[in-house]
Amino acid sequence: MPLKPDITPPEAQDTRVGFALVGIGKLTAEELISAARTSEQAYVAALVSGEPEKADGFARALGLSEQDAYTYEQFDELADRDDVQAVYIVLPNSLHREYATRAARMGKHVLCEKPLGVSAEDAQAIVDACRDAGVLLMTAYRCQYTPEHWAARDAVQDGTLGDLRLLHSIHAQVEDDPEAWRLKRELAGGGPLPDVGIYSLNTLRFLTGQEPEWVFATQHQPAEDPRFREVEASMSALLGFPGGVSATIQTSYAAFKTTSLRVMGEKGSLLMDPAFPYDGLKLSLSDDDGTRQPSFPDYDQFTLEFDHFARCIRRGDTPGPPARRACRTTSSWTPCTRAPAPDRSCACPPTRTATRSGARNRSCRRSKYTAFIL
Repeated sequence: MPLKPDITPPEAQDTRVGFALVGIGKLTAEELISAARTSEQAYVAALVSGEPEKADGFARALGLSEQDAYTYEQFDELADRDDVQAVYIVLPNSLHREYATRAARMGKHVLCEKPLGVSAEDAQAIVDACRDAGVLLMTAYRCQYTPEHWAARDAVQDGTLGDLRLLHSIHAQVEDDPEAWRLKRELAGGGPLPDVGIYSLNTLRFLTGQEPEWVFATQHQPAEDPRFREVEASMSALLGFPGGVSATIQTSYAAFKTTSLRVMGEKGSLLMDPAFPYDGLKLSLSDDDGTRQPSFPDYDQFTLEFDHFARCIRRGDTPGPPARRACRTTSSWTPCTRAPAPDRSCACPPTRTATRSGARNRSCRRSKYTAFIL
């Protein structure tokens, strides 16, 4: 895959944080390498891939040597690279725990693609490993660094919209390759919810600054569609936040690409449509005086993400979002995605413990502590 054209040459690397990019798939090739090259705080110092020829080719394109390209079997050799201060893990979800904990043991700071783990246990293991090693950990929730999302957060939290009442978010796309790793439970941990729906879930928590008190979710897994033999095709959830605030989330791998976010308060509302793509976000704020659309300077979401984490490494600051939030996010979606079932509902009120059945339509109840506070 070619690099984006017209990339600004990097500044002096001794003033920036060196990253090893672990995994060279579409996201790394088309977004992350370019973003790091325009970052004021970070640069790519090494590449790790299961395809040596691909790693060598990208290393040459970046002006690196073949010694800067590693296979997965050589991953632990990064321990000897003082110029590699951090790793960015861009692997299938089920591999996050292994590579994050190995990186922590090497003393490398960890930036990990979402979700942090395929279970709350995996996510907590990563948090523990990084804490014990004294390294920083951040989940790559890129939307938490855009000016549009921060303007939306300000409107929610500074009273611009009045008392909060309703929130709604959709993130859907068509996944048409039955062999894609995202449709394999062992690799992905679930279907659209831990991949794209997680943006909706995490953004609602980011905007409100609160945790849901209960969740009720339903999923659909069509038995006749070979794409969804192992994971759900669609999922919808109703969440209850403090103060009687209701939120709904819908996500799918079988619906036309849609990313939207709507928040309604007593005095006004906001709409982001689209809300989650890499660029082209649009924010509208409405009240009795009409609708306005604020404008923002051009930016790259991944560059902002690199800059934030690298700045935290250099200053010794705690990155945001905090690692414990990633555990809570993972805990919130795992109850209804752990085992394949054609159609299932899952209720997570604050005071019940888990129960399970083997029926086609399944319900489960988990405690508030288990679901949200891990």
